[in-house]
Amino acid sequence: MHDRLAGSESLRGRVRRVERRMPDEEARRWLQAQKVVHVATRDHEGWPDVIPLVFVSPSGKRLYFHTGAQGGHFLSNVRADPRVCVDAAVIGPLHPGKPYACNSALVYTSVVAFGRLRIVDDEATKSWFFDRLMEKYSDLGLFEPGYPLLDRIVLYEMTIELLTGKRSERLRP
Repeated sequence: MHDRLAGSESLRGRVRRVERRMPDEEARRWLQAQKVVHVATRDHEGWPDVIPLVFVSPSGKRLYFHTGAQGGHFLSNVRADPRVCVDAAVIGPLHPGKPYACNSALVYTSVVAFGRLRIVDDEATKSWFFDRLMEKYSDLGLFEPGYPLLDRIVLYEMTIELLTGKRSERLRP
């Protein structure tokens, strides 16, 4: 499988509705603020596999997320092919169009990113990740300090190679 369609150039990362394209920095900031991303990998038979994961992205250039170390589909897929696609989206209200429903528009924002994963093994980075995760999702004061189960997780770092953001804020005239 490859990035080219028969007789045409790659469509990966292309936004057809360019008037809805978000500026790069805005799209990265929006992605950083989201709570869950959906990460797509490909299994050994070529089938797509998508899972939701919590994440942190302090710089907007990399994403960090984790899974358990028990060796499931995600880890197996990443070891075979580190290329992934990540998506985050929110849907807002429907702006009804007239006279037909197909003239209506949903308000939405979405960001799609492509990149490669690497597995991060060092405890210092895993601890850093969980500190950032707790800052984003919880209150560190609720827990005892430290992460004694770091050996039970796999930490992934994704370098964003290509990112696009799209937003629809209203019904087009």
